[in-house]
Amino acid sequence: MQINKLLFILISFSLFFSCEKEQITVEKPNIIPIPSVLNIEEGQFVLTTDTAISFDNGFKASAEFLKTYLSNSFQIKIKNEQSTNTISFKKDTLLSKAEGYKIKITPQSIIISAANDKGAFYAVQTLRQLLPEMIENGTFKAEKASISCLIIEDEPEYQYRGMHLDVSRHMYSVNFIKKYIDALALLKMNTFHWHLTDDQGWRVEIKRYPELNTIGSYRNETLIGHYNDTPHQFDGKKYGGFYTQKEIKDIVKYAQDRHITIIPEIEMPGHSQAVIAAYPKLGCTLNPVEVATKWGVFEEIYCTRESTFTFLENVLDEVLELFPSENIHIGGDEAPKTRWKTCSECQKRMKTEGLKNEQELQSYFIRRIEKYLNNKGRQIIGWDEILEGGLAPNATVMSWRGIEGAVTAAKEKHKVIMTPTSHSYFDYYQSDNENEPLAIGGFLPLEKVYHFNPMPEALNKEEQQYILGAQGNVWTEYMPTEDKVEYMVFPRLLAMSEVVWSKNENKNYSGFISRLESFNKRLEALDIKYASHLYEVEGELNSKNNKQSYALKTLTKNKTIRYTLDGSEPTLNSKKYIESIPVSESKTIKAAVFNTEKKLGQTFSETLNYHKAVGKKIIVNTTPHKAYSGSGKKGLINGVSGSNSRYGDKEWLGFWGDDLEIIIDLGKITEINSIETRFYNANGQWLYSPKEVFVDFSTDSNVKDKLRRVEVKNRDSLLSKFSVKFEGLSASKIILKIPSYGTIPEGKQGAGNKAWTFIDEIIVK
Repeated sequence: MQINKLLFILISFSLFFSCEKEQITVEKPNIIPIPSVLNIEEGQFVLTTDTAISFDNGFKASAEFLKTYLSNSFQIKIKNEQSTNTISFKKDTLLSKAEGYKIKITPQSIIISAANDKGAFYAVQTLRQLLPEMIENGTFKAEKASISCLIIEDEPEYQYRGMHLDVSRHMYSVNFIKKYIDALALLKMNTFHWHLTDDQGWRVEIKRYPELNTIGSYRNETLIGHYNDTPHQFDGKKYGGFYTQKEIKDIVKYAQDRHITIIPEIEMPGHSQAVIAAYPKLGCTLNPVEVATKWGVFEEIYCTRESTFTFLENVLDEVLELFPSENIHIGGDEAPKTRWKTCSECQKRMKTEGLKNEQELQSYFIRRIEKYLNNKGRQIIGWDEILEGGLAPNATVMSWRGIEGAVTAAKEKHKVIMTPTSHSYFDYYQSDNENEPLAIGGFLPLEKVYHFNPMPEALNKEEQQYILGAQGNVWTEYMPTEDKVEYMVFPRLLAMSEVVWSKNENKNYSGFISRLESFNKRLEALDIKYASHLYEVEGELNSKNNKQSYALKTLTKNKTIRYTLDGSEPTLNSKKYIESIPVSESKTIKAAVFNTEKKLGQTFSETLNYHKAVGKKIIVNTTPHKAYSGSGKKGLINGVSGSNSRYGDKEWLGFWGDDLEIIIDLGKITEINSIETRFYNANGQWLYSPKEVFVDFSTDSNVKDKLRRVEVKNRDSLLSKFSVKFEGLSASKIILKIPSYGTIPEGKQGAGNKAWTFIDEIIVK
């Protein structure tokens, strides 16, 4: 971002209150997403009740939006001509991108230039962030607001900037959906991906098939706790509902007025148990089933008989009447083939169509739906499983299982939307704190979202044009309330908005955090229940010259970290952190962020297990998956164990389908009494503990001990354990061979895919 010579001069918002005449000064604009160019000029524009708005043809919607926004605090008028103290909307056809805009603020006027109303609307969202956040909720009661003069030139990096919301697992009010859309608009996102159907409920009114709503929209009860808990428990309460066609049309219009396209998702051929519960003849067995009461992947799937396609075409006809979007999302993910393999109708379809296997049958299914929608003037989007068996001709791929699907699709000249679990799944935990509210699993902190680059390195310049953009996803199994959705989405959505809007050269995480600290006040004014982890402490064990030390840091600047080493809570009188803490024995470090008056965030606690392998040399035959590389291979012997309740934090390393060989070089002959580690075993998230570990030792390059096979214990639990004890054993190297579980079996989530191996600290005593 370009800042002129006045970069270090404060930008003032002078808020003159009619009673006390107070003045508040803000250091600089804290705009999210950060604009392309921002130059600070001399002087101020004073917004008053006498300020007027004028606009060229085509900008009425944005002008009216601004007028309505300001109406709670200022009685702004619309007039046709420009004069002193006017906010003007001007047409500029020379802007390079349709969504681009310019803002020029002088003492006499604010001039917004854009090629169309969409660009002007985004300019208004920027202008909002130059004004006091109290205007958001009508509590700003001053007579004037002074905005420092500046010039902003801005345009998006990606044409697709999306956010997803699953309403099938839990449903939310129409008012909340509109509030969600408002937040997307403020952050210049232009697509709302609305996940309306799944095994646990059908949420859109379909008049031709009323039992979709009387039966398919309601489940008898809902899972309590986590899917990985044993045994499963339920609340015993009927749950459900759906959005009427009238409500949907209202929401679609509301989004259109904010230049947001709603893309509905109607899942097929899998994730269809709620539909089959309503109409059993759509399934392969024809047997009655219930709407799913717990999470996961289910074997019920649309049968490929002709009547199924007639049903789906009729349903889609009503969906198309509700949603004018060019694209319709048809799912295509996690479709077990178990039913198809034993279904005479599906096997007959395969033979008739000359299909080799069930993967090609899924491709046939997707292609047939695509052809129908293409004939209606629409295009399909599907999750990256639609690549299997051959991609439909005009389909857009939403790549979620990493980036491999994106690369494959782009190389085949198909459009791609990036939404990998590693950077885009906002249902994952966002903090290491053990008291974080229940989530599906995984670990996706704010910083990782911010550093997401949607453009795969494997693509050449020509292929890059097929990457349309990216989106954040929020699956709501563990979000029964609207407040919980907001907590999981914000502030990670703010980071994603900068990923898809701002230029790479302007992005700076430290600067983003500074702007976020200020932006949180606007979220509060908007009554958005965001997660605040800005004042948390992060720790890392470092090793240098065979000496270990523990480093602490926090995101925000000009704050103090204080810590204790005796297990007590840190206070204002605790030792101030200045440099890394030497570590030569096991200990518990507790730390917190303070200002001059009080503790700001939660207490950070880390127990260091100083065992014989800490800081030693380690060799791993393959690198961990880059989505779950944590602290790297050194993290396996850094004295810090991973979380008990989530995989994917920096202490768990993830490997996708790899057989592992890990060599720990102790540097000298060392007495070894025991070795232990843990594996994460969350099958619902494709994580499977290995069945066994092979242990070997050596004293030098030529002498090896006898190979031992050790079974992994507690493989039915969330955390399975490997441990082995020895007597009178000394060695200089430890060799662990860990076979992967292999392929996920049919009937399980992720069936047919490689299983993940997640391994924790390897403790040597």
